Amino acid sequence: MRIVPRQEQGALILALTGDLDIDNVGVLGTALENAAQDGQAPVVVELSAVSFADSTTVNMLLHGQSLLGPRMRLATPSPFMARLIGVLGLDSALPVFDTVAEAIDPPLPT
Repeated sequence: MRIVPRQEQGALILALTGDLDIDNVGVLGTALENAAQDGQAPVVVELSAVSFADSTTVNMLLHGQSLLGPRMRLATPSPFMARLIGVLGLDSALPVFDTVAEAIDPPLPT
């Protein structure tokens, strides 16, 4: 697993790559904790290159949501992550967007 952080339009993007599991998901936890301490900007977890995630990853994402509240958003889930999010109903707890741009500046409800 690898995290590539970047700034985009005032938001922190955490682009995740590879397999996320109990052996490496602590790095994501540290990144989310640091983001919670570093300001009020949106934090977008980009999931397009995630090939596997286990229950510890789901718990870490939920922990991030408890730290960041509505500032935390998920974006561009890979097919694996889209299925996992759907099966677990994770999208009822965390906002999930099709693109990073939408996650940074979500459209207003109609």
